[in-house]
Amino acid sequence: MAKKAKKNPGYEWSYCSLGGTVRVNIRNGEDIAHLGELDKKLWTVLSCPTEGLEFPTETLKMIDTDGDGKIRVDEIIAAADWLCTVIKDKDLLVKGLDTLKLDQINADNEAGAKLLKSARQILSNLKLKKDEISIADTSDSVAIFAETTANGDGIITEAAAQSDHLKEVIRTIIDKIGSATDRSGQPGITEEHIETFYTALADYKAWQEAATKDIFPFGDDTQAALDAANVLKDKVADYFMRCKLIAFTDAATAAVDVSSEKISAISDHNLSAEAEEIASYPIARPSKDGIIRFDAVNPAWKSRFDALAALVFKGKESVDEAEWNAMLASFAPYTAWKDSKKGDAVESLGLDAVSALLKADDKQVLLDFIVADKALEEEANSIDEVNKLMHLVRDFYKLLKNYVILSDFYSPKKEDTAIFEAGQLYIDQRCCRVCVRVADMGKHADMAGLSGMFLLYCVCTSKTTGKKLDIVAVMTDGPIRNLRPGINGVFYDREGNDYDATVVRIVENPLSIKQAFWAPYVKFWNWVTGLVNKSAAEKDAKAMESLQSGAEAAPADAAAKKQPFDIAKFAGIFAAIGMAVGLLGAALAGIVTGIAKLPWWGILLIIVGIMLLISGPSCFIAWGKLRRRNLGPVLNANGWAVNSGAVVNIPFGRTLTSVAKYPKLKLDDPYKPKVPLWRKILCWFLALAIVAFGVLFFTDNLKCIGLPFHKDKPAEEQVEEVPQEETAGETVELQETEQE
Repeated sequence: MAKKAKKNPGYEWSYCSLGGTVRVNIRNGEDIAHLGELDKKLWTVLSCPTEGLEFPTETLKMIDTDGDGKIRVDEIIAAADWLCTVIKDKDLLVKGLDTLKLDQINADNEAGAKLLKSARQILSNLKLKKDEISIADTSDSVAIFAETTANGDGIITEAAAQSDHLKEVIRTIIDKIGSATDRSGQPGITEEHIETFYTALADYKAWQEAATKDIFPFGDDTQAALDAANVLKDKVADYFMRCKLIAFTDAATAAVDVSSEKISAISDHNLSAEAEEIASYPIARPSKDGIIRFDAVNPAWKSRFDALAALVFKGKESVDEAEWNAMLASFAPYTAWKDSKKGDAVESLGLDAVSALLKADDKQVLLDFIVADKALEEEANSIDEVNKLMHLVRDFYKLLKNYVILSDFYSPKKEDTAIFEAGQLYIDQRCCRVCVRVADMGKHADMAGLSGMFLLYCVCTSKTTGKKLDIVAVMTDGPIRNLRPGINGVFYDREGNDYDATVVRIVENPLSIKQAFWAPYVKFWNWVTGLVNKSAAEKDAKAMESLQSGAEAAPADAAAKKQPFDIAKFAGIFAAIGMAVGLLGAALAGIVTGIAKLPWWGILLIIVGIMLLISGPSCFIAWGKLRRRNLGPVLNANGWAVNSGAVVNIPFGRTLTSVAKYPKLKLDDPYKPKVPLWRKILCWFLALAIVAFGVLFFTDNLKCIGLPFHKDKPAEEQVEEVPQEETAGETVELQETEQE
């Protein structure tokens, strides 16, 4: 139950208890208006992320004014102050409405007056005649600005142009430079696009005007000649170097010329298919004179060399190194001019079109359109503020319940789910309600393990939508023996979409006192069965090895190695076994005899004491962890800053995981295994033995407390028993009398 208490003389807050922690209760609009007065130490959360939550991301980004991806206390307070300033009835905020009456916007202050004007402008642009505005109206910015030419975003479209010529210029800029999307949804241009376009026009024209005849050594064929020379220059340089080696020494002739062996190796092939091999030979046969004769060029290069000669060496039949280098040097002015090229973006327009656009000089007209558009920036931004207002009217109180108090997490209503709950995981006959999205499982598990929760990390994949997400599911009830990495389940997100979920990591913590009580026995049983299985496996392996070695050995060798039966040896073994069994039996008999002398409540106390000794520490540790279970570390590992914790005690924990429960019915199962006869006989034998032991034990205890057991015997048969010590004393006295 909520109680009121004064935090300070300024405002009286209401408090409630959730999850074992006292928290400030946000009940109405007045509480929201005074959030700025609430001590930050009393906030349940100090920061939460804007991503990965089941909450409208658009709303969170509107509150995140500094754009750092975190919602902090000061930003919550700023949003609350703004809302309470521009809305008349602050209690509307706790209703989560998606519509708002226009008369509820407070026009008595500047911010509210702008919002009211912008809201009416939105309805006018949408051609709607009503006295209220909805979040659906404000969210469709394309529809709001569809018929506006100026909308304050600094982008102009063809609609802003007043002539076909300007429309064509805008289309040309979009085609050559690029575009930006206007608030109306149409492609447009910005001031930067305009400046870049006209700069490119001027640069391209200046570059073209710098091209004089002197820089074109071969006229219009200069570019073609340069391309042909670039293809051949490495091969020709190689040729002239070979000639220089021959001039240096005749002995190099055979080494640098093409060898007859190479030609012989391909002579029996289709030589037209060996063009690549032939192209690897020198461009011509090297000689001391260092001249390339056009009629003696390598066949693989001849066509390309002839094309260059036709453009550069007209009327010549050969070329030497000096002439070749002079030809290459003649391209230097041309290549320098090409390297200084600017205005590539508009080159495809051609020089005439570029000159015409520069002559028209529409740059300033377009820039004036931009200025006129930006003049409406404040009004357009105010329209965006109306959209922000509608989102906060609908979502702000929901955020407060998950920020200031975490009431949605502790709410018993199924429709109230916390914004960090991603969906539900069904696995191993139970449903985990608390599932949180995880970005990095390794980093998350390091901190989340401090929560004291039993956590399942799962990879979830949807084959229908193609989506993939990682979650951590909090499990608070049910058995854990079947849970292990690799087990599969099904995850349902908040929209009802199903995912294949595979457990990849488990953080183990106790789920209940009952499990902790039986945990030592389960561990002991697992240890025993493990030893038995290991021993059986080792013996099976040895038996197989023995069988294999025996099968491989010769029968004669086996007979030769057979040892004679030693009766003395086996007699000793049997005697040792008998002695051990006798000692063990005597020890057990002593224990049973000692226990049999105890009263029934003494045996019960011994059994209880042994069980407490075994299970007590485990139960105590589990009790301590269950009391301290806290969802805070799970959220902190996801980027939250949880201030007061989110305790999950045992009763509340049972509500977070629902376990399958079947009705108790007697149903026939045709495949139910039948109990073998030997097991029935054994059960009856054990039952009779227990009954017999109980009867004997009960009889002895009655005798110990002095009660006659055989009440139905006749009086003459009931002989008074004399204690042995007294009888012995009387015998001694008689003997002494006789001697006298």
